[in-house]
Amino acid sequence: MPYVELNDIRVSYDNKTNILKDLNLSIERGELVSLLGPSGCGKTTTLRVIAGLIEPNDGEFLVDNQNLTKVPVHKREFGMVFQSYALFPHLTIKENVAFGLKLRKEKKAAINKRVEDILSITGLEELGDRYPKQLSGGQRQRVALARALVIEPKLLLLDEPLSNLDAKLRLAMRIEIKRIQSQLGITSVFVTHDQEECFSISDRVAVMNKGVIEQFDTPEEIYKNPKTEFVARFIGFENFFELALTEDWKYRAVDGTIFESTGKIGQGKRTGTIRPDDIEITASNESDTNNRVSGKIKVRTFLGKSYQYEVETPIGTLLANKADDVIYQVGDMVTLVIPAHKLIIV
Repeated sequence: MPYVELNDIRVSYDNKTNILKDLNLSIERGELVSLLGPSGCGKTTTLRVIAGLIEPNDGEFLVDNQNLTKVPVHKREFGMVFQSYALFPHLTIKENVAFGLKLRKEKKAAINKRVEDILSITGLEELGDRYPKQLSGGQRQRVALARALVIEPKLLLLDEPLSNLDAKLRLAMRIEIKRIQSQLGITSVFVTHDQEECFSISDRVAVMNKGVIEQFDTPEEIYKNPKTEFVARFIGFENFFELALTEDWKYRAVDGTIFESTGKIGQGKRTGTIRPDDIEITASNESDTNNRVSGKIKVRTFLGKSYQYEVETPIGTLLANKADDVIYQVGDMVTLVIPAHKLIIV
């Protein structure tokens, strides 16, 4: 049985426009699940429903088979880490981390022991007597994480906690978050719009669009086999062309070119998609073989170790990346080879 369940959640601020539409999500105990999507997709609203900051119009929210839909935020015993560190500037790091335990009126000895333990786990044991202004951004975010973890929460919620850090610190902190989460085995929900950040730390990812989850799967499966055109575009696929399914389970493009794919057959409208890195370019003019289409190079862009070519073809303009071992010129006629195992049907 799932540890966390959101069942048919609907959120509407004016009872007309739905922010979340019959959203369903199940999370296993100890998992780190990320909510990924563009601004306005509903990921933060989903987190706020989980936190108890928003009561849904319909649906129910359960943790460990307990219905918490109407339980107020302060009684849910969740740990929360937000974009801003929200540390008390007049308290030391130890005092900041101990704050939640003091509110529970736990014994002083127990508080000191728990604080020491969590400072050690988060790598802050030498900084306990400092104040927030004496720490770097990454250290302050670790303090916010330690404060959320010290109460031994049923659920850890992280709302874009790394967005205020520079690129190097973000990389270091996402590794830290995953290490600590795995070490403690705490079920966690992480909200982000950063695909790389999300894929690097998540056990599973829910890709959201306009209040619904379009795909909920492992990072590897989403990266290799997006199920919808929205998911494919969001995670970096740039080439899309219309296809029609033939009687022998192949695909025909608008110009009659036949394509084969080893991937799963998509439902509804057939659209082929492939990453620029996965298209092969050749000077050969063979265009009567499956999964090949000829075209003219319109734009060449230098990418450092490779070039990106914008190629005008009968099935549309396609982008293809190729190493600089062979360099083509604008105006050259080329053939694009689209490997069957790289062609995704959505």
